[in-house]
Amino acid sequence: MNIALFGYGKMGKMIEKIALDRGHKIVAKIDVDTKEIDFSQMDVAIDFSMPSAAYKNIEQCISHNVPIISGTTGWLQDYDKAVALCQEKKGAFIYTSNYSLGVNIFFELNNYLAKMMQHLDQYKVSMEETHHTQKLDAPSGTAITLAEGILANSKYQNWSLDQGKEDEIVIKAIRENDVPGTHVVDYSSDVDSIEIKHTAHNREGFALGAVIASEWIIGKTGVFSMRDVLNLG
Repeated sequence: MNIALFGYGKMGKMIEKIALDRGHKIVAKIDVDTKEIDFSQMDVAIDFSMPSAAYKNIEQCISHNVPIISGTTGWLQDYDKAVALCQEKKGAFIYTSNYSLGVNIFFELNNYLAKMMQHLDQYKVSMEETHHTQKLDAPSGTAITLAEGILANSKYQNWSLDQGKEDEIVIKAIRENDVPGTHVVDYSSDVDSIEIKHTAHNREGFALGAVIASEWIIGKTGVFSMRDVLNLG
């Protein structure tokens, strides 16, 4: 499989290593200084670029009939446009805030716990996410996905960063050196607390999931998620 990498930072380099180990070929490494892009050799593209570049990368790939896997966060104001373009062009597209296989199982646990807790008003939910200091967005896309899962299965109306109203999920974002990603969802009452937590030990799980998603999407048409890739639905 011929893979193009949009974004060649730490994640791009890790994806490259895993893809090569799995027998694939990297045919393009597109970064901020890339002037010309040859889409003709690409079987699939994997985007871990910048929020300001993500939609353009997705648009170009879909327009050139190249399936694209996007893991860039912070660009979701254009997500509906990307979906509409993919449907119009009969392309193939996956976006998720986190490609880690463990995190996607964690998403499912989070949704299930939210359903169980939705009528127990004595518990107040809060969230905490910790990442490396180079992470540009806060809260993380993974934290937002977790919050959206709770919102869909509870009486909460919104989420907010650091402080919020009674009907909002408060997310605390912490930035520390060399932390790949830790997410905690906590339900606390006066008598006890219930907590679920995912801790990434390194970035390899994110990269592996992106490569697995790129293998899965070949030959398919539509807008998908990691729930589809992992058959969690």
